[in-house]
Amino acid sequence: MNVLEVRDLRKSFGADLVLDNLSLDVPEHTATVLIGASGSGKSTLLRCINLLDNIDDGSIYLDGSEITDPNVDVDAVRRKLGMVFQSFNLFPHMTVLENITLSPIKVHGLSNDQANEEARTLLARFDLADKADQYPDRLSGGQQQRVAIIRSIAVKPRLLLLDEVTSALDPVLVNEVLSIVRDLKSDAMTMVLATHEMGFATQVADEVCFLNAGKILERGPASQVIGDPQHVETQDFLRRVHEAGRL
Repeated sequence: MNVLEVRDLRKSFGADLVLDNLSLDVPEHTATVLIGASGSGKSTLLRCINLLDNIDDGSIYLDGSEITDPNVDVDAVRRKLGMVFQSFNLFPHMTVLENITLSPIKVHGLSNDQANEEARTLLARFDLADKADQYPDRLSGGQQQRVAIIRSIAVKPRLLLLDEVTSALDPVLVNEVLSIVRDLKSDAMTMVLATHEMGFATQVADEVCFLNAGKILERGPASQVIGDPQHVETQDFLRRVHEAGRL
């Protein structure tokens, strides 16, 4: 069963066509990894799925229901989605625990006690139990991004979207963030993630999609797309990634 279906999606910013009749299926309990150069459309695709950017044409379905219908309840759709951005976007005036429990309490109607208990369980699982009462500015970048991921999964999303979650981090901190995503993969969470970390993509992806000029030019298992790319554009991109030490 597909959790997400994208059909013939088109999105432009002025004269710049960013997504060009793009289609994508994401089966339940799978991780779909988007790779491609900056400007290829990865982040825009994730923003369109989360209804942060309006689309020009095409349609997006979540569990078979069209979420790009003009009459859709956007807030109701977003309650089913989790999204983690390149920047951490934590509320600086709230503690880690308050950041995580805000949406479960205010949006999903959990009691304070239940939300706090579930949040502390997640923090303990990901080795952040001692950070619950600290403020974000007292955490490292890697810890802040891990909290941002925990905040997104605390609402038990149907689909988790991750947009270059390691791009703002020092290379030393990258693996501590990727480890939490590996754990979510082992939990069979349905995910779509954009990344430049090809080794990580190889570890977690059920399908890798190479985006080029707003199209999915090549897709398949990591062993094919990353290990044996067929298109010249994919080969050139991976060569540049390798030269940058990210492969």
